[in-house]
Amino acid sequence: MKKLTKQIAALAAAVLGFAAFDAAIYCNVTRRYINSTSPEMQSKSIEVSRYVPFDPEAELVQSHTDVKLSGEIPVIDGAAALLPVYASVVQAVYPPESVQFDGENYTPESAMQYTNTRGAYKALADGTADIVLCAKPSAEQIAYAEEQGRELVYVPVAREAFVFIVNKDNPVDNLTAEQIRGIYAGEIKSWSEVGGKHIMIDAVQRNAGSGSQTTMLTFMGDTPMHRNPLSFFGSAIGYSFRYYVEGIVGNGGVKMLAVNGVYPDPEHIADGSYPVQGDVLAVYDAHNDNPNIPLLLDFMRSEEGQRIIAESGYTPAAN
Repeated sequence: MKKLTKQIAALAAAVLGFAAFDAAIYCNVTRRYINSTSPEMQSKSIEVSRYVPFDPEAELVQSHTDVKLSGEIPVIDGAAALLPVYASVVQAVYPPESVQFDGENYTPESAMQYTNTRGAYKALADGTADIVLCAKPSAEQIAYAEEQGRELVYVPVAREAFVFIVNKDNPVDNLTAEQIRGIYAGEIKSWSEVGGKHIMIDAVQRNAGSGSQTTMLTFMGDTPMHRNPLSFFGSAIGYSFRYYVEGIVGNGGVKMLAVNGVYPDPEHIADGSYPVQGDVLAVYDAHNDNPNIPLLLDFMRSEEGQRIIAESGYTPAAN
């Protein structure tokens, strides 16, 4: 009886441990991708106040470029993970008076906004933003922009790895792209099938319209994703962008996996050997005749602009 009691206790502890990890994945990763323009959701996504241009305490890359925008200043918006990038660009070339931050949010009059991926693409389609920095839009976001008469133009300004993360104690360090697709299709159900322990795999997804979910759907191609509701009691796998995960990895809770034997470090992103990566895009409407848009794009693609991007944690755009 004592042996049985100990076994039950051990099993319960394991289940609680896996559930706790899944909760951590949700709180630290999934919930961060809940795109909303509300201050509450923004605060869960990133600490906006750390990246306010022209604030001497801001954690931004410094630049002393001679390029300065004047006249009709483009309203810029973008994804949470890219806030440090475009905030640094704004600080470099925008006039200080064009940025208005009330201590919690950017005011409606500010030329810099932060509404996250879904909000940024909606703002671009609605004409309240002139240029956004995001990952590739979803089919729904493209359709909405077309309904509003927008013709989106995509300019690559950086590259970034799309990464897969697991508990740091998970013995699996590498998966093939096909294994990942099999996991998210519900065909591979246990970590033991890919070199791990006899534990269910919980294939965590993101919310529709986020940059990470759109990228994952592209990665999956024609293969639909399926999540077993009972797998919540297993050990999770999640996905995100490398830069966004770095802070979590620094806390020691999760680790990034190699894909096809290649780890997503800056070297393997730069040389193209990491297989799951894509462009960071500056997106604008082809019919927008604001003369500062091409100037802003030229700066981001310039040597100084690419330095800002690199020092913000991203890989410069391919030439």
